[in-house]
Amino acid sequence: MSPVRAVIFDLDGCLVDSEPHSLAALVGEMQTIGLPRTTVEEVRERFLGVSMADICRDIERRTGGPVPADFIDRVEARLFRAYALRLRPMTGADRLLDRLEAAGLAMAIATGGSVLRMHETLRLGGLASRFAGRAFSADEVPRGKPAPDLFLKAAAVLGVPPDRCAVLEDSPHGIAGACAAGMRAVGFTGGSHLEGLQAAHRGLLLEAGASQVVGRLDEAFAALCGP
Repeated sequence: MSPVRAVIFDLDGCLVDSEPHSLAALVGEMQTIGLPRTTVEEVRERFLGVSMADICRDIERRTGGPVPADFIDRVEARLFRAYALRLRPMTGADRLLDRLEAAGLAMAIATGGSVLRMHETLRLGGLASRFAGRAFSADEVPRGKPAPDLFLKAAAVLGVPPDRCAVLEDSPHGIAGACAAGMRAVGFTGGSHLEGLQAAHRGLLLEAGASQVVGRLDEAFAALCGP
């Protein structure tokens, strides 16, 4: 593979330890609209890395009716309340970003979250200045992950060919999307939402096409940028 010139990050579960809050917010609102037996485990398995638009379509298939018009707004309001109190960057995130910047690599965000959620997550996670103008949401492309659209958009804005990009992802959908875009895909299992599940999730990421899987961000530089 050609030398890497850019690194594209999934946001939730990779740079910020947000997935436990995201899963809890989604479960809470799903329970209020007619799916009372929904669990965090089920939502993590079905929807990790999936855009809210695709999640809403899945819910509509399961309930046989439309999702309430304010469903996404309610999920995000619940989520932002939790973020304001408890959102933290992933351990080692700043050191990794500093190292990539020092190496002259371009960086971007490619997240399945909405534009509003993406910006709030970056702001509350203390990362907004790192990715000004270089953060992209699934809302901005025709198809979310596992389609390659979002990664290709990020690469185009960065001005870097896809085969010179590497991606860090915690979801099989994201890994599949990165591979479909022709990018080096590295899996990450360091989020607290995967505590006790790392070995099994590592297998899912490798099956989806990850070239390597790392459990800590201090291992990610070599995996993303090495030969």
